[in-house]
Amino acid sequence: MIRKPAVAGTFYEGTRESLKKRIEWCFKHKMGPGVIPDKIGNKRSIKGVLAPHAGYAASGPVAAHTYYKLVEDGFPETFVILCPNHYGIGSGVSAMTSGEWETPLGNVEIDQEFAQQLIQNSDIIDSESSAHLREHSCEIQIPFLQYFKEDFNIVPISMWMQDVETSHDIGIAIKETVETLGRDTVVIASSDFTHYEPQEAAYTKDRQVLDAIAQLDEKLMVKRVFELNVTMCGPGPVAATIVASKGLGAQNSEIIKYGTSGDVIGDKREVVGYASAIFW
Repeated sequence: MIRKPAVAGTFYEGTRESLKKRIEWCFKHKMGPGVIPDKIGNKRSIKGVLAPHAGYAASGPVAAHTYYKLVEDGFPETFVILCPNHYGIGSGVSAMTSGEWETPLGNVEIDQEFAQQLIQNSDIIDSESSAHLREHSCEIQIPFLQYFKEDFNIVPISMWMQDVETSHDIGIAIKETVETLGRDTVVIASSDFTHYEPQEAAYTKDRQVLDAIAQLDEKLMVKRVFELNVTMCGPGPVAATIVASKGLGAQNSEIIKYGTSGDVIGDKREVVGYASAIFW
């Protein structure tokens, strides 16, 4: 099965050359890193990352910070991409276990062996492709990777259930699968933060959640999301990524960049918060 792009031409440009130019714009933007990495590194210390998933015109410059660090660190064999389920389609936790994902920059294969082993190691992940057909929050990550390299695999997982227990199950299953297969892997958490509040309110709330992420404390993060009523759409993916990253040896976290749609577009009356982070 080839999963066709759902948001090409809307969340990002729909042709190869225009998409490449948009990605370059993201890196060079004043809210971005300022430069495009000129080569892929080989350190491979990063276990997990956090990146936003709104349209590139709004969140792309913040996302570029995450991908700058990933490129600098080096590409793994497989990226496990954890995203929220915005449409309620599919099961509670849905992994696509075979096929390819298409974008204007080409096709990326699913790591079928990893995906199938992951389901065996989890009590809650189902093999379910329907959850991914319309979902943008995984798709939006892939062109950033394809810009730099063609030869890598993905395991896309859509989370409708985002409680701490579910996230813990997924994180441990990822860690066990990596160990079983000996696969070089990075986990990508796809999430935006506060939605449609004034800039100052978004900054105040999101900073407290990001403080918990910086502590690698997934329970504190989820607690603050609920206590502060933070309209973060991907606490589950972030929590699961923290669990998996710590299981794979991560002891450090860095919040690389935080900003809002208002910082990029200019309208600060009702913004959406975006953050980039790495775990190693």
